[in-house]
Amino acid sequence: MAKKLPTFNLPAADALFTTQEQRDENAREKILDIPLSEIDNFPDHPFLVKMDASMQAMADSIKIIGVQTPAVVRRKDDGRYELVSGHRRKRACELVEMDSMPCIVRELTYDEAVIMIVDANLQREIILPSEKARSYKMKLEAMKRQGQRSDLTSTPLAGKLKGKETAEIVGEAAGESKDQVRRYI
Repeated sequence: MAKKLPTFNLPAADALFTTQEQRDENAREKILDIPLSEIDNFPDHPFLVKMDASMQAMADSIKIIGVQTPAVVRRKDDGRYELVSGHRRKRACELVEMDSMPCIVRELTYDEAVIMIVDANLQREIILPSEKARSYKMKLEAMKRQGQRSDLTSTPLAGKLKGKETAEIVGEAAGESKDQVRRYI
């Protein structure tokens, strides 16, 4: 029988040859210019991207001064990117035939991305009832999945939500009652 050799936990090369400041800088989010061809729309995005006067105005603005607010994307397993925030900006960039768009690459789970999408888009002036319904439902499901126990040391859902019902939390964030959230869904 072969003799087992002891294993050693050695520090990574980064820890040996860089300073803490350099490691912190590398960990910070950065704005990258990402080709539009590498950015996929978020699946089941609950908000419509309409070709209306507002979209044309955005496209005209982007053509003159560029994208002022970077989009937010998350990296997919296949190396491509998934758009979390900025679907209208991406469409406006496509209209003016830009090749790339400034984006912040953020490490997000699917559920974190859903919650971010809903929270960012509920600020819009005009939201269709169907968009609200789909977005509230997506956010509720994401929040419930985040609260589920995945092991024996996880905090139960009731503890994580501090005694509040999920629909109540979604409603508070949107400025609506839990009953109104339920009606939409």
